[in-house]
Amino acid sequence: MQDMAAKRPRPPDGSAAAIRATAEKPKTPTKRVYTPEYKASILRELDELRTSRERGAIGALFRREGLNWPTVLRWERERDQAEKTALSPKKRGRKRTRDPVAEENERLRKQNEKLQNELRKAEIIIDVQKKLAALLGIEVPTVPDPEKDGTS
Repeated sequence: MQDMAAKRPRPPDGSAAAIRATAEKPKTPTKRVYTPEYKASILRELDELRTSRERGAIGALFRREGLNWPTVLRWERERDQAEKTALSPKKRGRKRTRDPVAEENERLRKQNEKLQNELRKAEIIIDVQKKLAALLGIEVPTVPDPEKDGTS
């Protein structure tokens, strides 16, 4: 048996067969990226074909564009989701800019103010108790203040 490749003439250098034979094939398939305009045009054309009910037209569109059902169905879901969010009522007014440091600062300021009020009330009660003890002739023991003594 003779080698079939030896009898077959070699294709000219500029032909598609020669280009395919010399072209390096990528090791991993490349992911196709579609522009939003392209997606919208395909979905628009798909909607028109569905309304025309022409037999085999949708399959022909997919073959012509090199698409498959899962991809187009995902685009349709994304479009429907975008339409739903676009038509849903939106909150009015400015979006709140959340500053965690300012929130913590405000919380601590309020806590400090509350504690100062409680301290003021406690000091008033202590003064009244001292005056009452003096009127009744009861001796009040003095407690050493660590801030004045310098000891902790």
